[in-house]
Amino acid sequence: MSTRVRITEYLDIDLESERWTCAVCEHTIGPAREDYKRGLLLYDRDPRDIYPARIDGELSFAPDPGWCRIVEFYCPGCGTQVETEYLPPGHPLTHDIEIDVDALKAQHAARAAGPGGERE
Repeated sequence: MSTRVRITEYLDIDLESERWTCAVCEHTIGPAREDYKRGLLLYDRDPRDIYPARIDGELSFAPDPGWCRIVEFYCPGCGTQVETEYLPPGHPLTHDIEIDVDALKAQHAARAAGPGGERE
């Protein structure tokens, strides 16, 4: 039975090694007890790179770069975009996922054991 558990579309946790892994290429990203973003590549984007200030001559609703930055996170193994954040300039990156690894391992073991506590 696999020890990998899907957490998001692009993130798994390998329960045996207690590591975040890329769900696409299986690249090891970092310790599962830490923020996965520490092991990803980061691209701090100017919102004007994505949203034009004008569309057909009219003002658009593009974020003002004085008030917003776009941070993209990529897998260093395959380049898959794992996450995106819209933040005020100077704001620290968010820590959006914190997993109780011990509880997840216990839950995974209980499921593997099946009804009655015996391994399937």
